[in-house]
Amino acid sequence: MSAREQILGWVRAATADVPDPIGARGATPVVAIPSPGAEPTLRLFAENVADYRATVLQCDAAHVAERVAEALTAAGCRRVVVPSGLDPAWTGAVGPGVVAVPEAQAGSHGQLESVDAVVTAAAVGIATTGTIVLDHRADQGRRELTLVPDVHVCVVRADQVVHDVPEAVARLRPGPDGLRPLTWISGPSATSDIELSRVEGVHGPRTLVVVLVS
Repeated sequence: MSAREQILGWVRAATADVPDPIGARGATPVVAIPSPGAEPTLRLFAENVADYRATVLQCDAAHVAERVAEALTAAGCRRVVVPSGLDPAWTGAVGPGVVAVPEAQAGSHGQLESVDAVVTAAAVGIATTGTIVLDHRADQGRRELTLVPDVHVCVVRADQVVHDVPEAVARLRPGPDGLRPLTWISGPSATSDIELSRVEGVHGPRTLVVVLVS
């Protein structure tokens, strides 16, 4: 007996007591998924982001700058790099003693090492996995901006938060044109050794703060 015949035999045996033919069991159940930005989606997103040991700060559009400044101050940041396309209102008052460094002035790895944090926007947030995705448009900056500084403050709008990964991919890849590099971030950078000892900040920021804007 071939492997194929053996597998098909198992399938026939497993379904021998099912009298209904294929297609006779009615319509396939459809699971209702909350729309992007709906309250259940946002609540699940915030819970899963926090479960990764990241910090979630929620606010309305008028208070983004306050939450960003709060996050930077709490982390003890003094120099923060700002992508060229970031909304200037978000970093207009980054807090006393904090210097905003334009992306153009942090062009080398050495210059990036001299800053404490980066503030970016996001492309998509995924509720079921607590993941934020960057596609590195102007408001998110080039990829190394979010890999070298020790603190990443990411502003995510409610309408950017979708329920699951397929929805996120559909948004990120609407067609074959204009494809961009993606960075998927689920909590602060971390890894574990063979004894499962968690080490943070190995290949990216050890502190992640997500400002969720409703």
